Order: sequence, then C-alpha cells, then structure tokens
Amino acid sequence: MLDEAEKRTMLNRKYLTYKLRPKSNLDKLACERKKRRQYYDNSVKSALVEMWNIFDRACGQRLQTSLKEETDRLRKLGELRCSDIVATKLKQMGPATIDRKLKHTKQIELARKKYGKKNPLLYQSIPVKVFNEQDRSVLGNIQVDLVEHCGASAAGQFINTLTTTDISSGWTEQFAVMGKSQENTHFGIDGARRRFPFLWKEMHSDGGTEFINDHLFRYSVKTDVRFSRSRPYKKNDNCLVEQKNNTHVRRLVGYLRYDTAEEENVLNDLYCNELRLYKNFFSPVIKLVLKERAGGRIYRRYDKPRTPYRRIMESPEIPETKKEELRNIYQSLNPAHLKRQIDNKLDTLYGFYKKKNNLQKVDGKKKILPVFPRVGKIPVSVR
Repeated sequence: MLDEAEKRTMLNRKYLTYKLRPKSNLDKLACERKKRRQYYDNSVKSALVEMWNIFDRACGQRLQTSLKEETDRLRKLGELRCSDIVATKLKQMGPATIDRKLKHTKQIELARKKYGKKNPLLYQSIPVKVFNEQDRSVLGNIQVDLVEHCGASAAGQFINTLTTTDISSGWTEQFAVMGKSQENTHFGIDGARRRFPFLWKEMHSDGGTEFINDHLFRYSVKTDVRFSRSRPYKKNDNCLVEQKNNTHVRRLVGYLRYDTAEEENVLNDLYCNELRLYKNFFSPVIKLVLKERAGGRIYRRYDKPRTPYRRIMESPEIPETKKEELRNIYQSLNPAHLKRQIDNKLDTLYGFYKKKNNLQKVDGKKKILPVFPRVGKIPVSVR
C-alpha cells in the first residue's frame, strides 16, 4: 500500500507513513479533539457570578461555604433565579472549580477597573479629534502632554514636564510639575498658557485623567478655550507634541529620576527663561505641507525650515504691538550665550541628582558612593 501511494502521490515515504497511521485523540490538534461535555456549563457560571457579587467577591474557599449554606435561602427570597439542577451544582462546586470558573470574570473586572473611564459623562462632553481634524492654518490650537522623569521606577512622586506646542507655528512652552495631580496639571497649563505670545483657541490632550478632569474642563470653559482629546492608544492624534517631548525634553534632560524640590526649581528656571527663548527664536521647524500616495509609496512635501518666531512674525493674526515686542526680544538675544546658560543649568540639575544619590547610609553612617547615571545628558565638564 505504501509503494502504491508513493508512486501515485510522489510524496516522501516517511510523510506517507505519518499521514496514513491511525490517529488517537492525543495526536490531533486542540481544535480537532472532541471536547468533553462540561458539567458546570454557562448556566451555572452566570449563577455563580451572581452569588460572587452578592457575597462581596470572596475567594473560592470562602465562597464555597456561602454556596452550600445560602443558595436555597436566596432562591426563596427571590435574589437568585436558577433551576433546581443549577442550585444543586452550585452546592457541589469545590474551591478550585469556583476560582477556575471565575477567572475570566475577574480578568474582565480588572481590565475595566484599570482602563475604564472614571467619569464617562465628562468624556462624552470632551470631543475626540484626530490630527487631520485639528486646524493647522490658524494660531492658538495647542497640543499638551506630560513627560515623566521617573527613571527606572514609576513608584512614588516624581517630576513631570508639561509640554504645550502650537500646531501652526511650532511655538512650545514647558512647565515642570510634581506628580500628576489634577491641581498641579491645571497650574502648569495655566503657567504655560500665560507665556504664549498669542491667545489659546483650543487645547488638545490625550485621554489621561490628569487632563480629563473637572478642574481642566471648568478652566477651559472659564478661559473660553475649546477642549478636545485623542483616541485611546493613538499617539498620532497628538503627534506634534510627542515630537517636542523628544527634541525639547528627552534630548536635554534625559531619562534620570528627578523627584526633589531643588530639581523642580532648576527645571522651571530652565523652561521659563533660556530654553524657551533658544528653541522658539533660534530652532527652525519644518512643517508637513502635503502627503500623497502614488501606487505603493507615500510622498511627503515639506515647507522651508523657519523658526516659530519667524512663523509668528509672518502671521496676520498677531498685532503690530506684539510683533514689535517680539522683535525687541529677538534683537537682545545671543544664541551662543543662551546655549552656554542651558548647559550650565543642566550641569546644576545633574549636580542635584548626584548629591541626592551620592550619600547613602551604611551601618548608620553616611558614606559617599560613586554614581553611575543611566541614560541622560552628559555634563559639559565631562564632555
């Protein structure tokens, strides 16, 4: 039989031996095996979930006692509706079976608790906008985001950099806040908004609770600033501020952990003075003008690189008095001096980081230990 099959199919003899042998249930794939009929089916599972919720979501060992003693009583009270067969099966279930049947329900509850919206009515009041729906032709449409300075651990309180950027001109302002509380985020947004040379028209953030809360919603209504948000897990809806997180924060500050008041003061001093002037007046920005598909390729066209200052000066929306004020600031600046001041303040920030991590108590005494920073800016003195 093998000789004839080999001649007719032109297949390898070993492969034919494997294909023609009788298969047991163990040789079959999981989807091909005949499944054993479940004794505790879905009708039992739904009643079990109901009892689990009634008894405060107890573990399997504790819930087993409640199922044996309280199932018939709850049926008489009308709190549990199930057949006699289901009630009998509930009273027969062991702790391991209870935990196994509730495993999927617990996973759903955990995901709902972790990723579910805490205030669905507020989320419905703030519209979702993709990047193409955001107006890039006028000034005042701002994207906001937070950059964490937590190092290798997100435990405890640490400093976050609030980045705000205008999608038309590229003008960017930053503010360092401690933690992600609603009040601190509101304080940082208000401080960054006051430093912009033009009024905000719309504020666009991600869906985090540090932005989607009653504090910022009332603040947007009070200041007459429209409020929109991105889709969940879609960073491209907030792509411009994500770019600034890299070029204006990570490349300078790095990935070290900053969690003290001294470090926060140094960061705010840097953001409020030298860095904003250096980036907005002397760092050209390239804007995407057109993106078109031709066959299997996408072609992108960009405009000429110009600084945010130049783009604002060319805008007819800015009054002449504000342009004259910006022109005077530009004439008084020295980019080389600003760069040296930025490097000096980054050295100061790194000095606070070393001082914080350099002294550790060993046997009740302070001992100076060497510090080996992870990824971050290299001090000027080392370079």
